[in-house]
Amino acid sequence: MEETIALDVLIYPNEIRIVTPEDIREWELEAASQLSIPTARLFVALYPYNPAAMSPNPETAAEELPFVPGQIIKVFGDQDCDGFYHGESGGLSGYVPSNMVAEVPVDDEYLKQLLVQQGFLPMENTGASDLDLSLTDAANTPDDVVVRRMVANFDYDPWESSPNIDSEVELSFHAGDVIYVFGNVDEDGFYHGDLHGRQGLVPSNFLDALPWN
Repeated sequence: MEETIALDVLIYPNEIRIVTPEDIREWELEAASQLSIPTARLFVALYPYNPAAMSPNPETAAEELPFVPGQIIKVFGDQDCDGFYHGESGGLSGYVPSNMVAEVPVDDEYLKQLLVQQGFLPMENTGASDLDLSLTDAANTPDDVVVRRMVANFDYDPWESSPNIDSEVELSFHAGDVIYVFGNVDEDGFYHGDLHGRQGLVPSNFLDALPWN
């Protein structure tokens, strides 16, 4: 019984030749270069949103993402014809109404990751200029400063517990709060830290390291 061998060929006006492994690799690279990988953008929720009670599309409310003011949402692609983005936050994914969120203007990938880990922005007010300002200080953190993620073991009120006279430069926090600290501890045992956009000194003996992963 004769064995049949299948070969791919290229047909040109002046020749016919067998496809080589190099041809296949070239096609694969060209196809990969044409794939559109959606770039994640960061948005912040301006208002509370409960799809079950507030969605304009009750039949698809279960596919929408609930959120609270200040919550960071990763968005992929542009909004659809109904004015919804597709996003994810807090381990959930779903549709997000564009009129309830605002884009956070940040391009630095490390800062994006930091904001996603933090999960929230301070929302004393919702003006876009204030969002820009709240990100400026974080974006200006020197590249060589080590950023650590830490968790508070106890409540801390500087006005009651601080050993320092200038306690107004310190942060108050509650047990369980996740605080990002910059650089090393100072000679008084304090870090410079950030909690939901508020920055100040935090006592190192109230904190434990919290791994990024």
